[in-house]
Amino acid sequence: MKSLLAAFLLLTLFDLGEADDGKHSSCSSPLGDPGRVSETAFSASSPRFNAEEAYSTHMPEHLLCDACKAIAFQMQEYLAKAEAKRSSAKAPATLLSESEYVDTLENSCSQSWENYGVTEVQGVKRFTGPGLRSQETMTVMMTGGPWPARLYMLCQSYLGEFGEEQIYEEYRRQPAALAVFLCSGEQKACTRLEAPTTYSSS
Repeated sequence: MKSLLAAFLLLTLFDLGEADDGKHSSCSSPLGDPGRVSETAFSASSPRFNAEEAYSTHMPEHLLCDACKAIAFQMQEYLAKAEAKRSSAKAPATLLSESEYVDTLENSCSQSWENYGVTEVQGVKRFTGPGLRSQETMTVMMTGGPWPARLYMLCQSYLGEFGEEQIYEEYRRQPAALAVFLCSGEQKACTRLEAPTTYSSS
């Protein structure tokens, strides 16, 4: 009886030691790797928003280029899927009717936009999500809040500015270049962002 009690106490102390080691581990791997991972590998902080970024109803100027590229990507994806549904082995290039591409583009704008958010890397805020180049391997992305509504409004503004027919024509010409059509060129979002600041002499 005494030997059994001693064995039980020994096992209990061993288990406690194992648990204590786990508590002092710097960080466990998210993939279940038993190896220890440095805490700095996962250090990331939430982006801090100024008043315009947090409360304004419009998309901040410095995020317009990323937002435009995200919208162009989604329009391209929605149109491609709509065409794929109509296509067959005999007619792979079936065009959408006017009502179909209008509805498809409206649906691309009306989506939830839940896969997009804003991250901050080295003090610079950027949109991240499908169709956008990853800004950093490990960041904190802020989704929800005002961003889905802003993306929806911006998407709708492009439909109003260019029209569904022209957007679909540009997509048919070169699907991957839809972002260039919507976002680049004179006075467009990405061109304005990349343009050097000029100062008037006085």
